[in-house]
Order: sequence, then C-alpha cells, then structure tokens
Amino acid sequence: MPLNLTAFVCIAIAVALSSAIVGAEDPYRFFNWNVTYGDIYPLGVRQQGILINGQFPGPDIHSVTNDNLIINVFNSLPEPFLISWTGIQQRRNSFEDGVYGTTCPIPPGKNFTYILQVKDQIGSFYYFPSLAFHKAAGGFGGIRILSRPRIPVPFPDPAGDYTVLIGDWYKANHTTLKAILDRGKKLHFPDGILINGHGPNGTSFTLGVEQGKTYRLRISNVGLQNSLNFRIQNHKLTLVEVEGTHTLQTTYSSLDVHVGQSYSVLVTADQPAQDYYIVVSTRFTSQILTTTGILHYSNSAGPVSGPPPGGPTIQVDWSLNQARSIRTNLTASGPRPNPQGSYHYGLINTTRTIRLANSAGQVNRKQRYAVNSVSFVPADTPLKLADYFKIGGVFRVGSISDSPTGGGMYLDTSVMGADYRAFVEIVFENYESIIQSWHLDGYSFFVVGMDGGQWSPASRNQYNLRDGVSRCTTQVYPKSWTAIYVPLDNVGMWNLRTEFWARQYLGQQFYLRVYTTSTSIRDEFPIPKNALLCGRASGQHTRPL
Repeated sequence: MPLNLTAFVCIAIAVALSSAIVGAEDPYRFFNWNVTYGDIYPLGVRQQGILINGQFPGPDIHSVTNDNLIINVFNSLPEPFLISWTGIQQRRNSFEDGVYGTTCPIPPGKNFTYILQVKDQIGSFYYFPSLAFHKAAGGFGGIRILSRPRIPVPFPDPAGDYTVLIGDWYKANHTTLKAILDRGKKLHFPDGILINGHGPNGTSFTLGVEQGKTYRLRISNVGLQNSLNFRIQNHKLTLVEVEGTHTLQTTYSSLDVHVGQSYSVLVTADQPAQDYYIVVSTRFTSQILTTTGILHYSNSAGPVSGPPPGGPTIQVDWSLNQARSIRTNLTASGPRPNPQGSYHYGLINTTRTIRLANSAGQVNRKQRYAVNSVSFVPADTPLKLADYFKIGGVFRVGSISDSPTGGGMYLDTSVMGADYRAFVEIVFENYESIIQSWHLDGYSFFVVGMDGGQWSPASRNQYNLRDGVSRCTTQVYPKSWTAIYVPLDNVGMWNLRTEFWARQYLGQQFYLRVYTTSTSIRDEFPIPKNALLCGRASGQHTRPL
C-alpha cells in the first residue's frame, strides 16, 4: 500500500509530544487508511464504490471518551477527497472537521493525517466522504465512543455490540448522479435500501445471536435523502442512546431513523429459536422501498417464515409522537461522572433567535436549494483558512440573515456570525411538503420542540425545557417546525446543513462562524502543523513541525 509511513510516524510523534493540542494523559489510537475505488454489487449490479482498506462499508472506529484518534488517510482516488466525522465535536479545532469550508481536500496520491480527540463524548456516530457526491459511492463507516471504565452505563453490558448502517442507494455511479445535479436537474427516486452494504438483490445482511442474550445495535442512517423505519420481526427495540445522550429506556416495535441520525437500541433474543426478518423501509414516500436482513439464532430451528412485518409508511403523527417520546435519562452519567440532568438548559435565557427556512427553486434555470433564500456556493478557499490567515474577499460574515426573507433565491457563500458562549435558539421552519433533516457540525443541541404549522413566539409555551434529548441531527416534518437550544461553546467555522445530500450539494447549507477576539488556546487551537493549504491560502505557513 503506497503510504508514506515515515511521514506518518513523524507526524504521529509530533502530535504525541504536542500538549498544546491534546492532553498527554489521554490514550492514542492510530489508524492507517487507504481510499480506493473498487467494484461493489450492493443492488446486484456492478458499481464503482469507494473502499477504505478494501472494505465497503469502511472499518469501524472504536474509541473511549477523550481518546486521541490519529487517522492517516491516503487518497488513492484520481480526484480530491475528504472525510468528515458526523457528531464528533472537534473541540476548539474546526480545522479537522473534514468539510470543504474548513479543510483542504487531500490531493490524489497524497495523504493527510487527521488529529481528532473525542473530548467529553460518548455514543454512536459515523464518518463519510464530504466532497463532490462521494457519499453516494460509499466511504462511510461507524464510530463508537465507549464510556471510560469508571463511568457507569445505565444498562448491563450487552453480549454483542454491532454497527448497523442503513441508507437509500442508487444503481448509478456517483459520477453519473453528480453530473445530473451539475446540469441543474433533480435526482430520480433511489433504487434500493442497504443494510451494511447489503441490498435486496445481493447477499443478505445476517446478525447472529444466542437465545436469551441481549445485544446493542448502533443504527445510523447514512443514506442520501430518505427517512427509514427499522424493525425486527417479533422483537422489541429498547432505545438507550441517541448521538451521545443516554435516553429514557423506551421500548418500540419499530424506530424511525431520519437521514444523518444515529440511535442505539438493545434487542433481546427472547423468541423461539429460528430466523427472523430485520426490515428497513422508506418513510413518507408514495413508493415504498424495503430491504430485509436476517436475525439468526445460533440454535435456529428453521429459516424465516411468512411475509416481513409491515411498518409505518406515510403517517407523520406516528413519527412525531415517537420523536417527542425520545427524552434524556437525567440520572445517567454521560461522558463524565455527573448526571446528564445537571446541566439545566431550560433555565438559561437565550440571547438570540435564529429562524431558518429551507426552500427549493431555480437560479439561472438550474435547480438549487436554499436557507433563508441563500443558496450556498463554495469559495475558492476553505473559509476557516481564509479566516485564520485574514484573507479578504473569500466570504462575508452576515451574508445570510437570521430569519426568512421571503425574497427570491440567490447564490452566495453564506456565513452567519455568532458570539462565543452565546446561548441561542434556532428554529427550523419547513414550508415544504417533504420531511427535512438538519445537522450542525461541532455541536450537540437540545431539541426543545417540534410541531406542525408555523412557528410563533407562542410556540415556546410547549417547549420541553427539562429533558429534551441532546443530539447533533434533527428532523423537521412536512409543513412543520423544530426548535433547538444551542450553547455556542466551541469556537470555529461550523457547517450547518441539510442531510439530504443532493440539496446540500446544490446549496442548502451555510457556515456558522462562532467567534471570539481571544487568541488563547483555551478558546481555540492554532492551525494544525500538518494542515494542507490550498486556494488563496497556498504559500501561507503553518507552525513548524
């Protein structure tokens, strides 16, 4: 494998010695990844997939709270490549976020070593390729952050702990899909659903269990646009964690997982010993896509029988009620020994309300998507580098408004300014007839309310100000709103985007610049020593290695 091992070792040693970046007492985990194209057959036809170390999906990252992750990524693709880390907060370090607004792409034939710390985090997340339309080709995998041994977890150790990546999928190569979007057209409906890379026309996904034992499934929707319902024939799902928050242990017959979201459930093999269907199907679509896997008991007396169990299809109220039932376990410890309920977010006065409305339309006779009428266009230089090196003319803070304008859609490199340590309310307003899914890099936020109709200040009367779940991705139902509270305690340039990937690609995103005049490393780390420099930042200098 053509990896520059000497350079990797030098960087790793430098990182290990740099107490300014990470705490010297925290363990290190090293990963060496080679990213290539390869043939995959998830829907029974040959496609060009993105493999990591020859794997589709890519390898899991296993870590523990506060671990330092040193991930050397060699780009063997013929085009630039970036990996982003959904849900990893990159404390004081948005340079490592892995989206084009913060990080220069890895050139073909070159490598870049990500230096991440999963500081004060636990839970289930995933990584994915963020450039071009690479996400439609693979290159994604699970991330799990276990609690430190001394921190109690609010359920017994499961007999097994499995990553389950679900998502919609196209038979066309990602290059074909990207070309459709570049021509200003919409994508057609996806062709199938995958479970860990397995589709309905290929080999089935199989999960082996032993009778009487309980297993943890970490389910992430890594797809491109569709909300999905997950269920297991004759088995209950007990929710225990959502994107880093231990939840009340509510039991469901099936679970809606919206695009970009991650959930942990416990499943007990308490049924007669045979095989059972694992079912994933689309939600809120007139055409229902379904795929199945197999829950296989080790002492199984026979194969699956009967039709796969049906699930909800277009019912919004069912999903809304389920979403409202997902609440924080206030007595459980999070990444620290203090209980999750010790942070009383509902008693803090918000200092600003940001209202964000999504929209769809055409600009210059090409399909575009927008937030508050602004359809994002990438600059020629990552915004974080332009900010750090004080390069003018790349972006303008305030190029997107705090509230819907009601005006026509236009193109701009939209950046919203925000003050460090402000406590803000963000309201996502969805005037469209499709469900939306929103993600904020670098943060977890408290989901305080969601409902149908139009948001107004009176809507605050129904907010959950006690045990709303803290997470990094939230859904907004058709012609509805969702409100979140965000403590802006992480300086940097952070991507706020739709998780509908065609919409993200065509402009439904912007960057939140959380700013302080302080230059102390207590507030933000300096640029990484090994940072790639591109665009108008080429020729600048990082710190000496």
